Amino acid sequence: MDEGNQLHQHTAGGDIATVFGGTGFIGRHVVKRLVDTGHIVRVAVRDTEATMVLKPLGVPGQVVPLYAPLSDAASVGRSVEGARHVVNLVGILAEGRPGDFDRVHHQGAATIARAAASAGVARLVHVSALGADDASPSLYARSKAAGEVAVRAAFPGAVILRPSIVFGAEDRFFNRFAQLARLLPVMPVFEGATKFQPVHVGDVADAIIAGLTRDDVQGRSFELGGPKVWTMRQLLAWILDETGRRRPLVDVPRPVAQLQARVMECLPGKPLTRDQLALLRRDNVVAPGAAGLAELGIAPLAVEQVVPEYLARYRPSGIRRPRT
Repeated sequence: MDEGNQLHQHTAGGDIATVFGGTGFIGRHVVKRLVDTGHIVRVAVRDTEATMVLKPLGVPGQVVPLYAPLSDAASVGRSVEGARHVVNLVGILAEGRPGDFDRVHHQGAATIARAAASAGVARLVHVSALGADDASPSLYARSKAAGEVAVRAAFPGAVILRPSIVFGAEDRFFNRFAQLARLLPVMPVFEGATKFQPVHVGDVADAIIAGLTRDDVQGRSFELGGPKVWTMRQLLAWILDETGRRRPLVDVPRPVAQLQARVMECLPGKPLTRDQLALLRRDNVVAPGAAGLAELGIAPLAVEQVVPEYLARYRPSGIRRPRT
């Protein structure tokens, strides 16, 4: 039986939710929550093979892969037909070619929002980023801001979420720096005074579900941060301590960092870019008075409650340090 027929068999059992970018770090948590609440989940992606790991989360036919590149408005439109809920999680950290930030974060977000509005979708949650700002020196941040404006124009009732650094067992922040601590004799510090408010991936996923289900949050924006504000230097020092690595923290001057980024932009995966350095120059914390997790009824988990468990593998012994 093909996936389309399986979808129709299960539709009577629950609402349909379309998740764009559902195979990503946050997406896997969102899909699991939607499946657990009985939704039929369409995972709209460019690479449908990547959705195979999501299928065991539900019964056969409950998780449905759909090929829907954001550049193809017709495919996006078909992905949301008949859906009650739509979530946009699509984002990139570096451009493969010039203009990718705008194509993905702005134009792609607009395409999804217009399609959702045209299809009569009841709820749309758009995940942006803390620091989205049309006046930012970072192309990433400016494209995120443009995406928010486009989403709000096309779908006024959309819930917009702006998370800070998102942490969890598969994150790209704590794992990356823990790996660097294992490999390098020193820990380089870029923009060490910049502040962050890391938020747990599960709390972000819960915020998305709240955005889909609560009537009192429609049309609003929320800034998502954890219970503690850290500087970049404090985070790196904490990672070194948790992994048992004795490494000096070495500040990298901006001109040197720019040169390093220029070189690293040419490496696979672009581990550091000049645009990311521009983004690092601004604090990434919840603004005073901004609505956040508390307004969504979520008590955030702290870094110290979660991260030590998955950083244990980076310790020399590979065993978690006993707690006192």
